[in-house]
Amino acid sequence: MLEEKPSHPLDAYMRTDRLPHIWCPGCGIGIALQQFLWAVKELHEEGKLDPNKIVFATGIGCTGRASGFVKFDTAHTPHGRAIPFAVGVKLANPSLIPIVFSGDGDIASIGGNHMMHAARRNFDMLVIMVNNMTYGLTGGQLAPTTPHSVYSTTTPMGNPESPIDATKVVYSISPNFVARMSITHPNLIRDTVKKALLMKGFRWIEVLSTCPEIFGRHINMRDPYELYSRLKKVVKFKKVASANDIKYDWNSEITCGVFTEKNDPSYMENYLSMYGLKEKLGVLSP
Repeated sequence: MLEEKPSHPLDAYMRTDRLPHIWCPGCGIGIALQQFLWAVKELHEEGKLDPNKIVFATGIGCTGRASGFVKFDTAHTPHGRAIPFAVGVKLANPSLIPIVFSGDGDIASIGGNHMMHAARRNFDMLVIMVNNMTYGLTGGQLAPTTPHSVYSTTTPMGNPESPIDATKVVYSISPNFVARMSITHPNLIRDTVKKALLMKGFRWIEVLSTCPEIFGRHINMRDPYELYSRLKKVVKFKKVASANDIKYDWNSEITCGVFTEKNDPSYMENYLSMYGLKEKLGVLSP
């Protein structure tokens, strides 16, 4: 007699027919995605969130592959264009909840302009940027988040540039929610996503992740546990008073925590009010 296929508590939110996923052993993207799904599940069971209203958009890269595994309305957009796609979704149907889930190369590099202006507008979406500090899918080229002096396939003598701290950039623009988390503290990712999902305006969560196959191999930390331990050592959770308190230094500290949490009017609230569409404010989802 055949045994029943074991089920998982998150199966209802996954396209299980597409499993196993394509991520490498030791990759942290699965942890980030799992905690996002746990947050959705818990809010759904608490009656605070309707998963049928989620539109899950990704760009190109390892993290972008997540759109093929989750059971929401999804879009795998061109490189760097997940945020403007999410803008279009919300403008077309204000009752929907746009989620952008993509990587640092996608959001902070080719999509960096969209990132800044969505934050400036306090546009109604949640952006989760999984940062593994490299272009992992295409072979380990230099990313805007690659630490200074670190080897990449396009900087074989080491990275001569200073990396961008995307979270510090977003923090300086001052949207409603700004946080940085790490896959080394998964429960904190879940709690932060739950909080952000119930808010309005632009919500930003960077999730530091591991890539032992590419980034780790380049810095002689191919062993997943060794790279995970190295990341955990540099992650420091702190409260900050200004952008100067937020550090992004692979050799000393990458500051994590919830840095901004407020309730300013969102773009959609301003848009609907100014254009004489106040009656539609009641359909707005976070």
